[in-house]
Amino acid sequence: MARAAEAGGAAGVGACVRRGGFGRLRSAAAVSRFGDALRGTALPLLAHALTSDPLLIALVAAFGFAPWLLFGLLGGAIADRVDQRRAMWAVDVLRGLLMGGFALALAAGAARIGLLLALAFALTTLQTLFDNAATALLPAVVPRESLTSANARLMTGQEVAGRFVGGPVAPLLIGVGAALPFAVDAATYLIAAALVASLRTGSPPRPPAASGRTLRREIAEGIRALWGDRALRGLCLSVALANVGMGALIAELVVVVKDWLGAGDFGYVAVTTGYGAGTVLGGLLVGHVVAAVGGRFRTLLVVGLVQTAVLVVFGTVRALWPAALALALFGCAGTVWNVLETTLVQQRAPEAMLGRISSAFRTVSIAGTPAGALLGGAAAVAWGPNSPALVAAVLLGAGAVVLIPVVRGGEGTPSHSGKIPLPHS
Repeated sequence: MARAAEAGGAAGVGACVRRGGFGRLRSAAAVSRFGDALRGTALPLLAHALTSDPLLIALVAAFGFAPWLLFGLLGGAIADRVDQRRAMWAVDVLRGLLMGGFALALAAGAARIGLLLALAFALTTLQTLFDNAATALLPAVVPRESLTSANARLMTGQEVAGRFVGGPVAPLLIGVGAALPFAVDAATYLIAAALVASLRTGSPPRPPAASGRTLRREIAEGIRALWGDRALRGLCLSVALANVGMGALIAELVVVVKDWLGAGDFGYVAVTTGYGAGTVLGGLLVGHVVAAVGGRFRTLLVVGLVQTAVLVVFGTVRALWPAALALALFGCAGTVWNVLETTLVQQRAPEAMLGRISSAFRTVSIAGTPAGALLGGAAAVAWGPNSPALVAAVLLGAGAVVLIPVVRGGEGTPSHSGKIPLPHS
């Protein structure tokens, strides 16, 4: 029965691809992720070149998460009010112009840590609207029963473009010129904007808004709706704990690889490419993993424990290739988690509240990530360059433990009365 449903979902996605809606959305996501991979590889290397202080490097990552705390809920409320397609392409145009300006500044020799902090903050501020709009738009493009397949295809396509193309190409572009990866990233934003603007599918229909409604009231409704769903509440708290650890790991990954493993730029790319290979594999195997484990929340618990174990290996085995293999398994488990998390939020949220519930979930789950980034920097200074990986392992393990009551209680049914479409994490 599950296999038949999955087959039907895959067929639904295929039909959407033939009509051009999902295909264009997936192409836009892949192009954008290619650019993100160039920037994601080049930015930490640039920060490491500008300063050897782990705390300053961590601060760049922290500034890249902080806007979710300030603007995440507002971005979700706006996403529920506007045409999501137009919001997405407009934001990408702005990000393309911003990144192009940064590339010019870098080429002119004006690169400073302060400029990196401003760039990270500005990009994520715009992302708070983009991500919530993208989450709310997907159910208008593919049928509800196709969401798991659609999310898996989106994430797999993004990782192929980012890890296997963007990641390895980044050092080559850096070798030509430090500004080149950022200039190409600017172009990918503009290409993605054009693809999204060409979508024929607009925002899903909504009931007319009641007079006198304010953004503050609508944001509060989204928070209450998230808290009222026991399963989503437990999942959100689990992700919040884990993301403190992920903040520590992401902020100091370049320090772990280069200063503890003793690997250079090639080693950094090898580790991140191994992670990307695992994420692609996870996208291909997610349906099989769920079928083998039984139950989506049970699967989340298992992959959370797997991620905890491989981070222990990553932080204790001082050799490049075992570290790359450990992060490959970490990425595989992570994609399974992300696909299930995204689909669960989407399927349990009323369509008219999609952006708000999605933004509430994101804001709570990301809230501790900036602090985690600073914690990773402090740990590296106090206990050595491998300690951020071990700190992350402890916190991911704690996040997995939070899911145990949800697994024991069963997934239940959504607590919302208007069961329509969905969000992402």
